[in-house]
Amino acid sequence: MQIEETVTPYRRIILIAIIVGIISGLGALFFFEGLKLGTAFFMEGIVGFNLPKEGQIIQDISQWTPPEHLWLILPVICFGGLLSGLLVYTLAPEAEGHGTDAAIKAFHGGGRVRWRVPLVKAVTAILTISTGGSAGREGPTAQMSAGLGSIAADFLGLSARERRLAIATGVGAGIGTIFTAPLGGAILAAEILYKQDFETEAIVPAFLASVIGYSIFGLVEGFEPVFAPSTTFWSISQIPLFVLLGVVSTVVGLIYINAFYGANRIFKGVFSHFNLPNHFRPLTGAFLTGTFVLALAALSPEAAIAGLGSLGTGYGFTQLALYNMLPIGVLLLLPFAKILTTSLTIGSGGSGGVFAPGLVIGGSAGGALGALLHLALPGIVPAESVPVFVIVGMIALFGAISHAPIAMMIMVTEMTGDFSLLVPAMGAVSVAVLLIGDSTIFREQVQNRSRSPAHRDEYMVEILEDIHVDDVMVPCDRIIAVSPDDSIGSVFRLIDRTLHTGFPVLDREENLVGIIALDDIRDNRTNDDLLVKNVMSSRVFTVHHACTLRDALNLMVEHDIHHLPVVPVDDPGLLSGLITRTDIMKAYVQRASQSTERHHHTGSFTLVEPAKAAEANPDTKRITDD
Repeated sequence: MQIEETVTPYRRIILIAIIVGIISGLGALFFFEGLKLGTAFFMEGIVGFNLPKEGQIIQDISQWTPPEHLWLILPVICFGGLLSGLLVYTLAPEAEGHGTDAAIKAFHGGGRVRWRVPLVKAVTAILTISTGGSAGREGPTAQMSAGLGSIAADFLGLSARERRLAIATGVGAGIGTIFTAPLGGAILAAEILYKQDFETEAIVPAFLASVIGYSIFGLVEGFEPVFAPSTTFWSISQIPLFVLLGVVSTVVGLIYINAFYGANRIFKGVFSHFNLPNHFRPLTGAFLTGTFVLALAALSPEAAIAGLGSLGTGYGFTQLALYNMLPIGVLLLLPFAKILTTSLTIGSGGSGGVFAPGLVIGGSAGGALGALLHLALPGIVPAESVPVFVIVGMIALFGAISHAPIAMMIMVTEMTGDFSLLVPAMGAVSVAVLLIGDSTIFREQVQNRSRSPAHRDEYMVEILEDIHVDDVMVPCDRIIAVSPDDSIGSVFRLIDRTLHTGFPVLDREENLVGIIALDDIRDNRTNDDLLVKNVMSSRVFTVHHACTLRDALNLMVEHDIHHLPVVPVDDPGLLSGLITRTDIMKAYVQRASQSTERHHHTGSFTLVEPAKAAEANPDTKRITDD
């Protein structure tokens, strides 16, 4: 099946958005239901953990209790790590780790995802998260939706551009759907691909796909925000404190990034050094995670709560923080516990996203700062302001480390249902983004569209359209030309001496009458007395001074030539310059590197002293070139 070429581009994009929206909605629904069943079976059924859940009202969430048999966490989480590792490294190694980076890589790369990846990612992420692994559901959803979008592209016979659009749209629709944040998800599709740019083409189709996916998901799971609303208060006098929160979020975010990728390097290095199968890396990370949580539980009740909060997505404990139900000691410890368990779980190769852990880390860090400020300045920061610091902390930290501040502001406010917090969030996230620099949790992000392989050809065209032949050509007084009556033996000698492969042919009145290249004389090496006029190309393709390099390159490609004489528009017989493919490439590289120094490009012709040129061939126009 293919989308017919007669379908207009706008209709094709609408059709792509509708298809991607449907498969993203169904995929997110399947994944979410699998997570609920897995969590109920492993954590509630086996471990006996009546864990808090996001979205619960205060009366219900206050009934949460620690596991009846805490030690069961270790075998359960190890089982999830073992099975996940065996499935991933046997069936689809690209499904390891957090899936958002894989989706971003697919967009910037070839845009193809193997058909088995979405299913493997879904199953292994469900196993990882529901058994207690510290990971989020957005990464798997992003990779699943991107993979399903790629499958749809294969099925529909989409072009490379449309395939990338389907992948980006799938990422936004999948994440926006599973977090019931369709607007933020759509913006995320365009923002998360770059550190400092937007994929503007993806925004509108992502809007449509997100609405469709959200509708399908909501019909089954409901349309309520992820987090239940809480009592909040903030004032303009607190703005400097939210700016401070931006600084704190930057510091904690950098710790998160470095710990996560540091753990990943250690796991890979150790397993490579000892020649161990990668299949058991997630098991090792799961064992260390479970051991760490049990060690925290042995320290104190508050440390135990922080340890339990560092398992799974952790959203239930973020909901507790929004209700002001977590002690300050837990809020201080939880960000670092969550950083460690996430680094061990996903850094070892377990399947899951870094989004949910990032929100928990940022929310608990913000809650800790808010609680400390409440103790120090109760008149300025009342207890009702602590949940505001939790929400703004989520936005500031992950908005910075993902380089998606706008999407994060919208998504988190959609997830909490409180859009009044955009003002303090803007202050915090802007400071965090400025301070974070180029550090990112998504290593496959590129700086901007011009650095993306997906747009390289577009930027090459734009650059070549901005440069004119007159800016690059070798001027007339530096060109080596030959006469129609010269022998090809003299041309061969010129080629050997100058390393040029083509020369314009000028008659005695210096009119351009042809061009001769190595290909024209290659087969006549033994016939040195053959004249140039008998083998030259008398049909000469030329360009004018005002033509762009794109015009020149198109002409070269169309006729498979490498040299173009430059002539005035009103006198096609007068040679005023010469341009080669090498000249065009040099000009492109220089402009693309954004060099501040403008160089005069003289192309691929070497400098030949006038006297030597004349000595080699008296009838040759004596021209130099550097």
